[in-house]
Amino acid sequence: MKVKFLDLGKMHEPIREELHNAAIRVLDSSMFIGGSEVEMFEREMAGWLGVDKVCGCGCATDGLFAVLKAKGIGPGDEVITTVHTAIATIEAISLTGAQFVFCDLGNDSFNLDLDQMEKKITNKTRALIPVHLYGHPVNMDRALAIAQKYNLFLLEDCAQAQGAKYKGKKVGTMGDAGVFSFFPSKNLGGFGDGGAVTARDPDLSRKIRMFLNHGRESKFDHEFEGMNSRLDALQAALLRICLPHLDEWNEGRRRVAAWYDEGLKGIRQVRTSQASSDSEPVYHLYVIVVPDREALIKHLRGNGIESGIHYPVSLNLQPAFQYLREGRGFYPRAEYACGHMLSLPMSHVVTKEETQFVCETISEFYAKNGQ
Repeated sequence: MKVKFLDLGKMHEPIREELHNAAIRVLDSSMFIGGSEVEMFEREMAGWLGVDKVCGCGCATDGLFAVLKAKGIGPGDEVITTVHTAIATIEAISLTGAQFVFCDLGNDSFNLDLDQMEKKITNKTRALIPVHLYGHPVNMDRALAIAQKYNLFLLEDCAQAQGAKYKGKKVGTMGDAGVFSFFPSKNLGGFGDGGAVTARDPDLSRKIRMFLNHGRESKFDHEFEGMNSRLDALQAALLRICLPHLDEWNEGRRRVAAWYDEGLKGIRQVRTSQASSDSEPVYHLYVIVVPDREALIKHLRGNGIESGIHYPVSLNLQPAFQYLREGRGFYPRAEYACGHMLSLPMSHVVTKEETQFVCETISEFYAKNGQ
């Protein structure tokens, strides 16, 4: 048996004809920037989220940057977030001129340590960015309470968590703003780069949209300097085909995660991510922690099973951030995770037989190695 880490072709096959028709519709319209496809997708995603407005953008990195800029965050300000995330979260902060402040992982979670986040708040802190990593919601009650206590802006990074819920509310709808990614591998993946932003304050939402379109609403009147980051009409048309299936796809991912949970629970060397009773994760990734990752990867590969690593180097140890002088040992939980986390094949099209094979192969590895 061969098990792919992510089989996009298999995922798209049931809607292949609809996707092709949508692409041809855009090509025939010759409307490639903005237009009705983008407007309809934004309305449909807003309806799905249960918010007033959604603004498409070129990618989630741009979306995070645009929110912070529209909020007036810049030089002299600090923004606190997790050290264990894609570098995009940090780049968005740095691009504003503000200083990012890292937090380690929580003891029982792959998400940031909220207690540590509160301790790192200073009189320079302007915003908090909790990242709903791997599709697992952050404890939003605690995050929102901290933001309210210190009068801080709370921006949810939902790049890996489209459709995840905390106490019945979708992520991206609880903070002051939320940002989503449509990178092809995401739960709501597009066919290139893309992203979306939502904000609670209508004035902020308007300013974000303007910032993403050269600081303007009308064609020739630029109220301030902005940037060029718009969701393409082609991406919007294709995402409109995918969005109605997202809840079903996410349910499929939860089903696959349950199969993994059951198959791995008797292997003492394997630690799995446990969903809190308050959350409904969407398992963008199914991540395990093991003592000997490289050897296990080799064993899996030898049996036709693909796997992935997200992320192999803690951000404080990346060459780009050496100037922080926060070397090895500053964030021990994140640093340990980066050396021991392994992502198993995950999507709504992974079968029960495939998950059983993966679990049996992992069990075989540890039985053979006698650990």
